[in-house]
Amino acid sequence: MRVALGGFQHETNTFAPLKATYRDFEQADAWPKLTAGDELWDEIAGVNIPIAGAADLLRSRGAELYGLCWSSASPSAHVTEDAFERISALMLSRLKEAGPLDAVYLDLHGAMVCEHLQDGEGELLRRVRAVVGPKIPIAVSLDLHANVTPEMVEHADVIEIYRHYPHTDMAETGSRTAAHLTAMVNEGRRYAKAFRQAEFLIPLNWGCTFHAPAQDLYGAGLTSLLVDPVASLSFAVGFPLADIHHCGPAIVAYGPNQAVADQAADAMIGLVHAAEKDFAGKIFDPVSSVREARSRASSRPIVIADTQDNPGGGGPGDTTGMLRALLQEKAVGSLIGVFTDPETAEAAHFAGPGSRMKAQIGGKYFPGDTPVEMEVGVLSIGDGVFKGTGPMWGGANFQLGQMALLDCNGVKVAIASKPMQAGDQAMFRHLGAEPTEHHTVVVKSSVHFRADFQPIAEQVLIAAAPGPVYADPATLDWYNLRPGIRKKPMQVS
Repeated sequence: MRVALGGFQHETNTFAPLKATYRDFEQADAWPKLTAGDELWDEIAGVNIPIAGAADLLRSRGAELYGLCWSSASPSAHVTEDAFERISALMLSRLKEAGPLDAVYLDLHGAMVCEHLQDGEGELLRRVRAVVGPKIPIAVSLDLHANVTPEMVEHADVIEIYRHYPHTDMAETGSRTAAHLTAMVNEGRRYAKAFRQAEFLIPLNWGCTFHAPAQDLYGAGLTSLLVDPVASLSFAVGFPLADIHHCGPAIVAYGPNQAVADQAADAMIGLVHAAEKDFAGKIFDPVSSVREARSRASSRPIVIADTQDNPGGGGPGDTTGMLRALLQEKAVGSLIGVFTDPETAEAAHFAGPGSRMKAQIGGKYFPGDTPVEMEVGVLSIGDGVFKGTGPMWGGANFQLGQMALLDCNGVKVAIASKPMQAGDQAMFRHLGAEPTEHHTVVVKSSVHFRADFQPIAEQVLIAAAPGPVYADPATLDWYNLRPGIRKKPMQVS
């Protein structure tokens, strides 16, 4: 069996301030850089991403692999037309040059919005299908936050979606998807498919599978329905920060006939609708979150999620609301990061560890924000090159550029030159800051941090400081969302 593999990853927050350019896809951060051909296999080896799991499974079954291209960029506003068209053209040119193929596997996100397209993945799949024709099976793995569209379902023969948030099962999902592909090729058959969309948006924080209701839906709920003869059943919570027609949760189901697929999809969407009221939780304003954390005597950290400045959701990674709250409350012994601030990181490298300097921290990208201006101490610096160690980023080759750890009146601030949500403790340890030794740890992340930080935490709090990764979709101005979708309001205390 000869299989072409490729991937194109972006999660688009249409309410974010910065767009994803071609240059952003060319650069490595924690995930590999834009890579094509045989170089792809070394680039993805040992990394917890779907294409790596798919490649391993296919090799174990004797398949010959043909590399298309793979790329990703940090979540942001729209992918530029230039970036989408150049990367798509590279993938399609490789596909046209591939020669005889038995199948195609694509590692996509499912929430890519471009300057000229609401549905980047649907259009990419349409073009891939046009090249390979109707007989070659196409299997696709998607992120749990995919905004699945009818076009994606139409052009793919099977779609598999992550089942964990934090996404600790990315490579596993790729392997599961590739297994369907080998079955379709070896048995010469295709599945009947069913697609359902939910009637409400799920706020980003409350789709976490560490707690109900998502934990139950992906656990007992999905497991009880994913039984023979159902071939595949997936639930995407959707990415609720994309102002597109098909934003929101969805179900895709596959079976030997339409009746089986429809029954599984109807049952699963019924469970999702029944859980609507439970997709909610407590959220704090910045000062209240710090006061709540400081009121607790604990030998383990109180971890606060700076959820609205999550680079993994399109945040710039440099908003100052939580840092100002820590300074206002004199939260000595606290740790916050990771700020995206290449200018301050460069200045710290120039000054050197042990020095003091005037700094303008953050506040450079989000409208209405301003830098925190103060004299700081440079505690340590780093080159930003290290290995991830946590459940989600373990094995990832971080390349975050110049990094620094600053002392801001007793508050330690970790800074990097490239945006990356603080989901792995190695990001702080690279600078000599041990998270377990700090009473309060503020992470610029929404949920992914829980994989590595929740096990060390006494308590986790969610804070909504100003930033574009809005915790409450109901506060946003929507223009393209299909009529009738409910946007759940949240209460901030």
